[in-house]
Amino acid sequence: MSKFLLAAAIALSVAACATAPAPPDSRRSSASDGVPGSGLVAEAWVSADLPGEELDSIATWVDRDGRTLLIATGKSTHRLALFDGDSGEALRTVGGRGKAPGEFTRPNGLAVSGDLLFVVERDTPRVQLLSLPELKPQASFGGDELRAPYGIWLRPSAPRELEAFVTDSFMYGERHDVVPPAAELTQRVRRYRLRFDEQGHLDAAYLGSFGEPEGPARLNMVESIAGDPVHGRLLVAEEDRTSPSNLHVYGFDGRWSGRSLPEGTFAGEAEGVVLWACGARSGYWLAVDQQAPLTWFHLFDRETLAAVGSFHGQVTANTDGIALQAAATPRFPAGVLYAVHDDRAISAFDLRQIAGLLGLDPACLG
Repeated sequence: MSKFLLAAAIALSVAACATAPAPPDSRRSSASDGVPGSGLVAEAWVSADLPGEELDSIATWVDRDGRTLLIATGKSTHRLALFDGDSGEALRTVGGRGKAPGEFTRPNGLAVSGDLLFVVERDTPRVQLLSLPELKPQASFGGDELRAPYGIWLRPSAPRELEAFVTDSFMYGERHDVVPPAAELTQRVRRYRLRFDEQGHLDAAYLGSFGEPEGPARLNMVESIAGDPVHGRLLVAEEDRTSPSNLHVYGFDGRWSGRSLPEGTFAGEAEGVVLWACGARSGYWLAVDQQAPLTWFHLFDRETLAAVGSFHGQVTANTDGIALQAAATPRFPAGVLYAVHDDRAISAFDLRQIAGLLGLDPACLG
C-alpha cells in the first residue's frame, strides 16, 4: 500500500471509436444566445457504446511514457471502465458490486492526484484511494460522515497534504427526491484534510461541512465541484432546476462569495465543471449544460467569470462528467476535452477546434 501513497505524497510536495452519426437538430442554450463564436465543434471521436454501464464521471492519468488513461465510473455496473485516451478504445473494467476494498456500490465522482485515483461511492458512502495504473485499493476515508456523496475536488495544501471537498447530496422520501430541511443543507459540501506520512500512510481528518441553506446560492442538489486555488474559488453546481440550476461561487472557507453565474445561464442542468488554466491567473472555466438532443458546453473567463462562448458536438448529449487534458498527447498535440455521451460512451474534442471557434487565448494551446 505505502509505495503508491508515498508516490502521490512526493508529487504533492513538489507541486500537481466509433464514427459519429449525423447530428440531430440542436437546441440552442440561452447562455449561447448573442455570444459571438458559439456553435458546432465536431467530436474527434466517440467511443464504442458500453450499454448498461450508466457512465457518469471521468478522469485522466498520464503514464511515464506519455500515454493517457481515461477512467470512467459505471454507476449501474458498480465498476470502473478504462479507455485509451488517444483512440477511445475500451480497454477493460475494474471492480464490481460490493463493500470490500476495490469493490464499489454506485461509484460516481473521480479525482486523480499523483499516482492515486480517488473514487466516490454513493451507496457505500466513502472515498476509496486506488493505485495507478494497477487500480489496487490503498485506503479510504469519509465513511463516518458521508451520507450520499457524489463529486470530489482536491487541492494540495501543504507538503504531503491534500484538502478534499466532497459533495453530499443526501435526500429524503421513498424515492429519495425530497430536499432535506434547510438546516441540513449546510452539510452539502464536506471538507477533509488528507495527510501522508513518510511511509505513505494516509491520515484523514474531517474538517466540517458548508452550504447555503437559504437564498440565491441555496444548495438543494449537488454533484459537480471544482476549484481555482489562485483566485480562491470553489464552483459548486446546483442541479435542481427549480432553484434554478446554476454554478455558485464559494470560497475555501465555505462561505458563499455573493457571486453566481447569471440566472438563466443553463437551459438544462449544470453538470461537470473544469478549470482550463492558461497562465498564472488566466484561463477559462468550462461547464456542462446537460441537455438532449445535444449537450452545450459554456466557457467563462477565469478571472471575471464573464461568458466567453459556447459550443456543442455533433452527437454528444446528456453529459454528466467531463475531464480536460491540457498536456499534449500523440493524437491531441494541444490537449483534449473528454465528455460522457448519453451514459454509454465517451466523446473527445480537440482543444484546437474549441479555441479556434471561440477565439480563445493562444497561450491555452501550449
